[in-house]
Amino acid sequence: MEKKPFIFGTAASGVNFTDRKQETERLLMNFQHGVNTVLISQRRWGKTSLVKKAGDLAQNDKLKVVYLDIFSCRNDKDFCDIFVSAILKQTSSKTEEWIENAKLFLSRITPKISLGLDPMTDFSVSLEINPKNNDIDEILQLPEKIAQKKSINIVVCIDEFQQISEFKDSKTFQKRLRTIWQHQEAVSYCLFGSKKHMMNELFEKKSLPFFKFGDIIYLQKISTPDWINYICDRFEVTGKHISRELAEKICQTVENHSSYVQQLAWLVWTHTKGTANEKIFDEAYQDIIDQNTPLFEKQTESLTTYQMNFMRAVIDGNHSEFTKQEILRKYQLGSSANVSIIKRALLKKELIEIEARQVTIPDPILKVWLKRVLAR
Repeated sequence: MEKKPFIFGTAASGVNFTDRKQETERLLMNFQHGVNTVLISQRRWGKTSLVKKAGDLAQNDKLKVVYLDIFSCRNDKDFCDIFVSAILKQTSSKTEEWIENAKLFLSRITPKISLGLDPMTDFSVSLEINPKNNDIDEILQLPEKIAQKKSINIVVCIDEFQQISEFKDSKTFQKRLRTIWQHQEAVSYCLFGSKKHMMNELFEKKSLPFFKFGDIIYLQKISTPDWINYICDRFEVTGKHISRELAEKICQTVENHSSYVQQLAWLVWTHTKGTANEKIFDEAYQDIIDQNTPLFEKQTESLTTYQMNFMRAVIDGNHSEFTKQEILRKYQLGSSANVSIIKRALLKKELIEIEARQVTIPDPILKVWLKRVLAR
């Protein structure tokens, strides 16, 4: 099977990894020098791809990079199970070694190990733990103990880290993590997630345990010139052609949103037999809207009239001062207090972003789709 020239919906790697040279170097430096890192950006801007790229470059005999995704975790026990599985699996070279490490370093806990078809890559660990005793502390110390025993350093990269804020008694668990992790000498952490507002709160709020935990990297959009070079190159290596002007139009149409640039470029590529043109672009653009329509319908079907009215106001170019009487009346937003409630709800649903008190819709295709829906 031929590899797709453009990748979206999954982490990009190899030739599909675009630019991010400065961010890669900074992350690599942090990994190599044991600096804790927090990575914050909009959804689908390439955080996972960046972390995996830096991890591949950093990994060697003396530095092991562990990656885990905690999106499915609903409590601290789920977290511990996934944490232990990832640490054992990705720091061991053979089955006997991770079983030995499980027995050696989890002395007070009896792990239940489930093997799949390939015992080296397909296994999970379930732990019988009691959050009220020191079991969790022992689990959180696992990477440090392994690192000390092997005389190596370990970087633990945790994707969807914002999930811990949904745990019961989350602040206590956060304190536990911070207390143990900040004293580890051979282990550092890279924490990132797809819900920007929740990540911001976890690491920027002074009252929360992870305030000033490490180097915070705010991921920016990849520049248009870098995208143009990438798109043109991917067309050329597959025997097709696209002009720099049309490649630029792809970027501008989706506001340099990483996942959408890849998806729209892919759709233009699939429609192109030899050279891409404006007609092909228009067909691909309609395709990307059609493909995302079911998702947008699901995201907006539960919105209240007030919330939909607020979205209309933003689409019309209003980004602040929603409590002015003329805006309240024009868009039927209710009272000033109601505006705050609307904003909190839409922020939680990730339909809006607020930066420097300016409200925006971060998803450029959703914005176009909403314009069409609201114009009917």
